[in-house]
Amino acid sequence: MSATHEVFNQATPLGDHDAAEDPALLDGLRREGAGWAEAEVREVGAAAGSERVRAWGESANTYTPVLRTHDRYGHRVDEIDYQPAYHVLMDQAVEHGMHAAPWADDRAGAHVARAAKFFLWSQAESGHGCPISMTYAAVPALRHSPELTALYEPLLTARSYDFGLRPPLGKSGLIAGMSMTEKQGGSDVRANTTRAVPTSEGHYLLTGHKWFTSAPMSDVFLTLAQAPEGLTCFLVPRVLPDGTRNKLFVQRLKDKLGNRSNASAELEYDGAVAHLVGEPGRGVRTIIEMVNGTRLDCVIGSASGMRAALVQALHHAETRSAFGERLVDQPLMRNVLADLALESEAATALMMRLAGAADRSVRGDEGETAFRRLGVAVGKFWITKRQPAHAAEALECLGGNGYVEESGMPRLFRDSPLNSIWEGSGNVAALDVLRAMARSPESVEAFLTELRAAAGADDHYDTALKRLEQTLGDVDEMRYRARSLVELMALTLQASVLLRHAPTPVAEAFTTSRLGGEWGHVFGTLPRGVDTGLILERARPHR
Repeated sequence: MSATHEVFNQATPLGDHDAAEDPALLDGLRREGAGWAEAEVREVGAAAGSERVRAWGESANTYTPVLRTHDRYGHRVDEIDYQPAYHVLMDQAVEHGMHAAPWADDRAGAHVARAAKFFLWSQAESGHGCPISMTYAAVPALRHSPELTALYEPLLTARSYDFGLRPPLGKSGLIAGMSMTEKQGGSDVRANTTRAVPTSEGHYLLTGHKWFTSAPMSDVFLTLAQAPEGLTCFLVPRVLPDGTRNKLFVQRLKDKLGNRSNASAELEYDGAVAHLVGEPGRGVRTIIEMVNGTRLDCVIGSASGMRAALVQALHHAETRSAFGERLVDQPLMRNVLADLALESEAATALMMRLAGAADRSVRGDEGETAFRRLGVAVGKFWITKRQPAHAAEALECLGGNGYVEESGMPRLFRDSPLNSIWEGSGNVAALDVLRAMARSPESVEAFLTELRAAAGADDHYDTALKRLEQTLGDVDEMRYRARSLVELMALTLQASVLLRHAPTPVAEAFTTSRLGGEWGHVFGTLPRGVDTGLILERARPHR
């Protein structure tokens, strides 16, 4: 082979790195009451940053789920075949308690520890996080029915991934799905037309078509249907106690932009057996408990995706040269990388603060419950919106190499819009913030109390906080201006967390750029004087 084929000045492979060696994550873990979990969090981080686990993620997304409606003999089976790596990822996530395990753990900080592990594990592969998240979020909704809770919660919280078509109560562990969306309604679940007919045996029979059912191989599903009293929540098992299959049929799998390792399906109920969850006619009130959990996971998932993209961009810039210098040493690239790092750290810090609020809310803290009500909705809108722009800029740091599938960046980019769409796209999320403020005025006061805790630390922040307080008092055309309002709420909330808990140069860079007007419309427009060295040192991957 001639010398023209000599390879030089290509970035080195990322190799194994310790994903948990992340100051923003570890500081948040300790601050929010889960320092006791650091050893396991570090164990998960070491695995998530390994080439071995990243290869599992690549395989699960290369060989995507395949629907088998019938077996070789013509029997209807409605099975979905997954690449084996998907099951390995699921097994490890369940074993480490990233699903519903915190609901069976009385230790303060259990939900924070779970958030940290979910954040790390999702960096290797995010698609399987969907059923993990839904299983976590199903428990508080299910608790509206004590009898069902007694039967199913021990299995939903068990650290055993027991895949396969068997009666759920005979398995060692369960995965839960959610099946609400219908084609005519989308996020407007009250437009659902699936019918629920009560039977003399005490259960219901469901008939209808669900437009999006994620993870259709789950053991049980929470779903909404129109009972005689109105829209109601139900638990639908995939297999009945006698071993026969419930009458729910997979019509087709969705051919999705991203999230490809995880199957999403159109599901047909044709007299499917279902059990009442909560009060008849109060389905939205019941299912909202599940939505609150999955919305928090949308924030965690997007923060995780930002961190994964940043690690790839930083590593590439540290090991490739152009125009006589390493990329990371060139001022403009340094500005871009520091800006990406700042966005990632702010997302991680907010994610941990919201996880702490969720944990304390579960344990009866009314103030944290009120703050969580607004904080999660605000975070869901903003952090998920930031991920696609962040992923695109991080991919561009690798140049043409980032556009090639082998880099892993295209998958991160394809996955990036999902969390903004899941559980209500941008407009729905912004309007939900307005709805929460109107229905729960105490949540507004709790939110402002959180922000005022950082008052006086930074002039840009104080000005933004004053502007927010004025904006909250201006109710004219609030629905038209909802996105602007929620954006300001999110930025001030992120800034308040950083001002109180991050190094001063990090917090000042954030407030000067995001709140002080010294920032452009693209990444890489940080103002002069920012300590890019400190920001990048905190962000760089460790081996």
